[in-house]
Amino acid sequence: MPPSAISFRIVHEDAKTSARIGMLSLPHGEVLTPVFMPVATQASVKAMSAEELEELGVAIILANAYHLYLRPGVEVIRGFGGIHKFMGWHRPILTDSGGYQVFSLAQLREVDDEGVTFRSHIDGSEHRLTPEAITEIQEAIGADIIMCFDDVVPYPCPYERAKEAMLRSAAWAERCKRARRRDDQALFGILHGSTYHDLRRQSIELTLSIGFDGYAIGGLSVGEPKELTFELVELSTGMLPKDAPRYLMGVGTPYDMAMAVSLGVDMFDCVLPTRFGRTGVAFTSFGRLNLRNARYANDASPIDPSCSCYVCKRYSRAYIRHLMRSGEMLGARLLTYHNLHFYMKLMEALHNAVRKGTLIELVNRLKEVEEQA
Repeated sequence: MPPSAISFRIVHEDAKTSARIGMLSLPHGEVLTPVFMPVATQASVKAMSAEELEELGVAIILANAYHLYLRPGVEVIRGFGGIHKFMGWHRPILTDSGGYQVFSLAQLREVDDEGVTFRSHIDGSEHRLTPEAITEIQEAIGADIIMCFDDVVPYPCPYERAKEAMLRSAAWAERCKRARRRDDQALFGILHGSTYHDLRRQSIELTLSIGFDGYAIGGLSVGEPKELTFELVELSTGMLPKDAPRYLMGVGTPYDMAMAVSLGVDMFDCVLPTRFGRTGVAFTSFGRLNLRNARYANDASPIDPSCSCYVCKRYSRAYIRHLMRSGEMLGARLLTYHNLHFYMKLMEALHNAVRKGTLIELVNRLKEVEEQA
């Protein structure tokens, strides 16, 4: 196997919780953790330019191998010398392998121990993906961190199906590692087992026995109760090595991330700030605002008076509501920018709280805000 392209060191540990601040060193730069990765599914964080992301202080983004494989195609990206040059983004990138997208988007999906046969959600064309193929695809795309191919199940999931998917994902992870050829990418394993504690433990043991540069907690944030999510996150981080980054996939809200940080998670991704931005919803220090509501039609206030982003300094709630109601793309751009700014400032607040020993207070405050939303 090629040598690791990643180094990770703990900078600070919280004495009251399992939270830690870490430094990820990757081929395209360093990333201070905990970190939020905006989702750039198709090599684009929706409504945002690379320059705006840099201005916001985004250190790493997430793209998706499934989508990029279907469109524009691996050969197009390879022809540019990789995804960084293709999209004009020069900081680190993580690519998800596409297991979730095959599960959620593909038509006529058929899974067996060798791989997945599916029809494209774009044009109905038939495709076959295996752990070896998805590893080759991600190496051609050229992200700093690539993910193992996994068998994703919904919630609720019968025990036997969850066990089958967990064992299959572990077997596929081993095949992904054997198929790896590049020495300038990190490879993360993905933990599964649905909501069953014994399956989660078995998944962790199997994945650790293979050995990866980092570990992702997968198969959560698919509808299960939050209390159960946090139980399984705590179980996972308690078994994972301290010297490897821990990535909670698809999470989440400000409170979810803060709680997960307190349990020892380092990395997050979620579509919420960008999706909400496109649908008129803003994250604020006092909860969410749906700016499509009529109550904001004449509101001259900024989205959040305590926010320092240029949107809040310049534009009113009434104006942004007008843009959203009129279908003007500027409305989605302004709200997305604001929401991503909120998430970046949240990460800064989490770093500061871990350093000062006040993370528990911040978690409780975010929980109160979310419950009032």
